[in-house]
Amino acid sequence: MADSGNCYKVRLCCAQLGITLARRPVNILAGESRTAEFLALNPNGRIPLLQLPDGRLLAESNAMLGYLAAQSSLLPSDRFERALVHQWLFFEQYSHERFIATNRYWLHILGDAEFYAEQIKANEAPGYAALDVMEAVLAKSPFIAVGTYSIADIALYAYTHVAHEGGFDLTDYANIRAWLNRVEAEPGHIPMSA
Repeated sequence: MADSGNCYKVRLCCAQLGITLARRPVNILAGESRTAEFLALNPNGRIPLLQLPDGRLLAESNAMLGYLAAQSSLLPSDRFERALVHQWLFFEQYSHERFIATNRYWLHILGDAEFYAEQIKANEAPGYAALDVMEAVLAKSPFIAVGTYSIADIALYAYTHVAHEGGFDLTDYANIRAWLNRVEAEPGHIPMSA
């Protein structure tokens, strides 16, 4: 799904690591991730789903990032630094994505602000709280987890750079905006639309 941030994370990581990735579009709005064929591959019925050359399957975008980035500069070899990267991957899924990406899905993908108005409003405060955490960290460090670019940055960039599509205004987040520019300047960066 080209405009899914979770799918984009994997494409961006592969592009930056020089890994060739063959894509197979799955239209979740048409129920293609809920077919018997897809559920046989991923019983959770979610995208993205990574199939390795040997046929093994891996679900969950942040798990894919960890697998793809193993033994690369995007995932530190130091045990504690690697744990810090994982800490931010968990933060992305629990404190960031579930509010920012969900509002984006309702507003930008489904285009149904009226139907989801109550939930969108409820997600604003926790979404901004996640952005506040990032803003504070990025005031002290050029990148999220360990001071150098990592899969933690890829994971958080995916939905932060399109947060406005979920109704989140980044105007007052100077550190986040500067970080977005740094991420976009990283070698191999591709836009979400690529």
